[in-house]
Amino acid sequence: MRPEPLPARERILSTAHDLFYRDGIRATGIDKLIAESGVAKLTFYRHFPSKDALVTSFLDYRHRRWMAWFAAALQRHGGAPGSGLAPLAAAMAEWFAEPAFRGCAFINAVAEVGGSLPEAVSIAQAHKRQMVQAIAELLPRGAQRKARAEAAALAVDGAIVRAQMTGKAGEAGAALAGLRRLLAALERA
Repeated sequence: MRPEPLPARERILSTAHDLFYRDGIRATGIDKLIAESGVAKLTFYRHFPSKDALVTSFLDYRHRRWMAWFAAALQRHGGAPGSGLAPLAAAMAEWFAEPAFRGCAFINAVAEVGGSLPEAVSIAQAHKRQMVQAIAELLPRGAQRKARAEAAALAVDGAIVRAQMTGKAGEAGAALAGLRRLLAALERA
């Protein structure tokens, strides 16, 4: 028995997610999105009256998917409230090893369209705030918890960019080793 096909809006959004993340927002044209999602042009524009509307919907969609993955990955690697930051580096290593890894969709989106689409910047900022909150949950409560979570999130963003720029497992591994050392130092600070 075949699974029921996704409704048109979800097919468009899923297709945009894959193409925007893999190829970039600017490099992905509306015609390609329409063709690959298998919808008519009128259907596409009924759900997304502009590419900007699709970009913001994509970022919201990516945020929900990625944060669900992130929470599950932290748990898979032993993350629990107050458990420390070791699961964070392990979760990042898991993500960097994925064949489809192309960096942070939010950093990429801000770099690509941030100047012309302030809504993308707002969504990216909210995403990063939620990441900091998730990282803070790994740390013991205390006066430095938020500052340490902010520092860890900044280190993670740097490791993501390094892994994306090099595209080499060894160099991404070196970035992760540095991340692990930095996270351990943050926990001791």
